[in-house]
Amino acid sequence: MDVTIYHNPKCSNSRGALQLIRAAGIEPVIVEYLTSPPSRAELKDLLRRAGLTPRQAIRAKETLYRDLKLDAADDEALLDAMAAHPVLIERPLVATPNGVRLCRPPERVLELLPN
Repeated sequence: MDVTIYHNPKCSNSRGALQLIRAAGIEPVIVEYLTSPPSRAELKDLLRRAGLTPRQAIRAKETLYRDLKLDAADDEALLDAMAAHPVLIERPLVATPNGVRLCRPPERVLELLPN
C-alpha cells in the first residue's frame, strides 16, 4: 500500500502514527515537511482530500501564528502562511489510496490502513 506521512520526528503524535503504519507492515514514504514542505498547491489538495479547512489544519498555538496575526485571516491567507512557514502545518498528515487524515490522535491512521 502506498502511504505517505508528512512527519515531524520531534512530535509524539507523528512518531505514534509512523509506528502504527510500520506495525501494519507498511514502510511509508516519509516527508519531513519542515525541511521538505509540500507546495501550496499540494497542501491545498491534501487538505481538500482530508476534508479539512486551512483553519482546522493550522497550528494556532505556534508563536508565529500570533506574530503573523492570523486570527482573522481567510483560508487563502492561511494557506499562504502554511506554505511559507511549514511549522504552521498541523501534523501528522497521512495520505493513502483510502484518503488523507490528520492523525491526531495517532490512532486515526488506522482508518486509512488495510484491516
